[in-house]
Order: sequence, then C-alpha cells, then structure tokens
Amino acid sequence: MTGSVQDRQGEAGTSYDVFHTDCPARNVIDHVTSRWGVWVLISLRGNNLRFYELRESIKGISEKMLAQTLRALVEDGLVWREVEPTTPPQVTYGLTGFGRDVGEPLTALFDLVTQRLTPGATG
Repeated sequence: MTGSVQDRQGEAGTSYDVFHTDCPARNVIDHVTSRWGVWVLISLRGNNLRFYELRESIKGISEKMLAQTLRALVEDGLVWREVEPTTPPQVTYGLTGFGRDVGEPLTALFDLVTQRLTPGATG
C-alpha cells in the first residue's frame, strides 16, 4: 500500500510502515498517547518545568512513571532535559520544536473537551 497512511515518507526519505510493530514512528505515537505522555506534553505546553513541578502538576503520577515517561519523550526528541550541576541536581524539562508541533493537536483536543464538558459530567 505505497503512498497510503500506513506507508509514509519521512523527511530524510525514510519509509515508515506505521502498522508494523517495529516502526519508529509507531513507537513515538505510543509514547505520546500513553497514559502519562499526553499529560506531560500538555503540562509543558506553556513553560519549562522542573521534575517536582511536573509531578505536582500531573495528579496521580508516580515518580517512577514520570521518570520513565520523560525518558521516552526525551529519547523521541519531543522533550529536552537540562541538568544544573547543583547539590542536589536540578533538572528542568521543556518541549522541543517537534514536541510543540506534536503537542498542539493534543492541546486543542484538551481545550475542546474541557470547554464542551458540562460541569459535573463523568464517564
């Protein structure tokens, strides 16, 4: 199915088969749409945050899950990480250009849901 959604050309001319389990594009999508990946990207949409600020902004996430999610998003090039050589080290996270681009539709979805959801409505 060349030319279809399943088989797209990357910027460097790399072909991606997003329905194949080993596809790098699929791995990035899995990280972005994971339970916590969405919330990390939305939390970083407005400003850079330190680890503890991210943990406080995302209710219900454990330190372990936040660390794993951030590690994956950094490896995918969506989030940058800066370590300040202090004692203890201060680690700040922010969105890369790619992360902002990917986060825009997530933010739009988040805004749409929160604007349309009637107060007190639950699943």
